[in-house]
Amino acid sequence: MEYTQIKETCLYVESLEKIREFYSNVLSMPVISYKEGRHVFFRVGSSVLLCFIAEVTKAEKNLPPHFGNGNQHIAFEVPASTYQDAKATLTEKGVQITHEQEWPHSRYSFYFNDPEGNVLEIVVPGIWEGN
Repeated sequence: MEYTQIKETCLYVESLEKIREFYSNVLSMPVISYKEGRHVFFRVGSSVLLCFIAEVTKAEKNLPPHFGNGNQHIAFEVPASTYQDAKATLTEKGVQITHEQEWPHSRYSFYFNDPEGNVLEIVVPGIWEGN
């Protein structure tokens, strides 16, 4: 098999409204689907971030049941030239940066949390290359 990318990934959340507000207004991700009481989906570059109410998808009948709990982690890649701007923009919007990491080859990332405690990260290209 030859893979080209991870097309979608998901978080399991409790409050769709808090998540929609944060990801669309703070992280500037367009909402592409919203179903009250079930999910909100966002466009992230060429990928999709799916946010589901875990208890609803756990009881799915039309699709295989799926769910999760606890703090989950997603890293979002930005161009190296906009890394500092991304950090400044989030800080200006009241997002607390919880950690900044220097990786091999002088590549950086920073971590922060969404309103439900999921651990989010902004990375620059190449963070997994040449390690």
